[in-house]
Amino acid sequence: MDLSNAEEQLMQLLWKQEKAIMKELIEAYPDPKPAVTTVATLLKRMQDKGFVGYTQLGRSREYFPKVSKKSYFSRQVNGMIKNFFNDSASQFASFFTQETDLSEEELKEIRKLIDERIKKN
Repeated sequence: MDLSNAEEQLMQLLWKQEKAIMKELIEAYPDPKPAVTTVATLLKRMQDKGFVGYTQLGRSREYFPKVSKKSYFSRQVNGMIKNFFNDSASQFASFFTQETDLSEEELKEIRKLIDERIKKN
């Protein structure tokens, strides 16, 4: 299950803070800050989707991510490869290297990472 853009923005704040109460999350937003009810609705939807949990602290709730940023990003990239590149990582790599403004140094660094991964396997 995916997150909407608004949910993903809130999730980014929660990943950065690791755990936070509602007030801390709202303060972390850039201006103009969303309404408390908006953030509460987003958190409820994200809980229902299994992305966020909370611990009750008196009358407040301390929210925390239940899904790591790395895990979410990995799932998103794999979904993009499947949906846009016919499940072909090589088609994705071809697009990525041709359609982005990577410098020669960045391309060499990517090649180095790939070579290291091949050696591991």
